[in-house]
Amino acid sequence: MAVRRLAPPSLQPKDFSFTAENAAWAKKQIEKYPAGRQQSAIIPLLWRAQEQNGGWLPEAAIRHVGEMLGIAHIRALEIATFYTMFLLEPCGKKAHI
Repeated sequence: MAVRRLAPPSLQPKDFSFTAENAAWAKKQIEKYPAGRQQSAIIPLLWRAQEQNGGWLPEAAIRHVGEMLGIAHIRALEIATFYTMFLLEPCGKKAHI
């Protein structure tokens, strides 16, 4: 498996937050999980963050999702870098061939 790294700092936005619509959607997703298991919502929340950000997932979005779920930044980063469905840098429409 190849090492997956975040985009260089020059491409990273300074901050990220969900739109009001996406924040409401995220809250509903988190509520689907029982108490103490809300961190299980990380994959759908990262996916929505990636969609909102134009098809790639910046570090600020990973940090924001981790904070929403009350998990350490490194845990959220581990998940984002493990799954190839999360694109860690800007790319064209045909990302995977």
